[in-house]
Amino acid sequence: MKVISEHIKLGSYKKVYLLYGEEDYLKKQYRDKLKAALTGDDTMNYSYFEGDKADVREIADIGNTLPFFADRRLIVIENSGFFKASNDALAEFIRNIPDYLTVVFVEKEADKRNKAYKAVAENGYISEMKPQTQAVLEKWIAGLLKSEGKQTDRQAIEALLAKTGSSMELIKSELDKLVSYCMDRGQVTVQDVEAVCCTQTVSRVFDMITAIATKKQQQALGLYYDLLTLREPPMRILYLIVRQFNGIWQVKEASAHGKRSEEIAREMGVAPFIAGKYLAQAKYFSFRQLREALDDFADTEERVKQGRLNDKTGVELLIIKYSSRQQDMA
Repeated sequence: MKVISEHIKLGSYKKVYLLYGEEDYLKKQYRDKLKAALTGDDTMNYSYFEGDKADVREIADIGNTLPFFADRRLIVIENSGFFKASNDALAEFIRNIPDYLTVVFVEKEADKRNKAYKAVAENGYISEMKPQTQAVLEKWIAGLLKSEGKQTDRQAIEALLAKTGSSMELIKSELDKLVSYCMDRGQVTVQDVEAVCCTQTVSRVFDMITAIATKKQQQALGLYYDLLTLREPPMRILYLIVRQFNGIWQVKEASAHGKRSEEIAREMGVAPFIAGKYLAQAKYFSFRQLREALDDFADTEERVKQGRLNDKTGVELLIIKYSSRQQDMA
């Protein structure tokens, strides 16, 4: 990211950029910075493609058109999926981008074995936008609040992160609400966070898994019913539970091989405090129980898809089973 900022500062750009990864806020931020620097409000020399509407032949035709009364032309391509499957035509286009053109790809995923990915690596710059560490997020939060004339403390920041997780987009949204709520007050407190900020679905699922792990059945079911009240589909909740259990399995296995939480977080591509939550939950589950649970989750999903089980009841039964004190932990 510092490299892109340096390119903008010097006015010296690569022909192609690939911004990919889980952190949407950073991808959008650097996409917009490049656009502002390269074309500003010039709509004649700016083209945008998104999703399956992105066609390599059309992109190449526009790219090979000289800019209109300007030095540069910019094409932004977002969520195309080009870097998940082989695309020889795209790779060839990237290798032959004219000097006046800059192409910015903004993607969720990218396969490093992909020919287009290798072409970008050879001819441009690639930045993977990963979830930020807790230390970086804390510094960023404090900086944003300071720019609004407000201060806070670590306790309030940790309370905020507990509600939002590591998504910078969610954090920014909640900070905007906090700033408006506090108005003329200069200090943002834990009480303000509790009063204003929403606990996101993912955070509620984290809490639900902790309740399941510690056999607090009523609490686990209460969190599930809260999510249903918020109109979260049962299958979406099950998907998040499965993702959580897979994360617990990963950190438990890595921990068994002597890896520290920072290394585990780096390998998983999550913020260290998220890996720390997984580690705290992992001690309550054996590998056998995790495998049994994952098999049960898959079976429930299949039965729901086949119409043999109601989705709401299916997830409820899973929560009851794995939060039962009779569940064998051996």
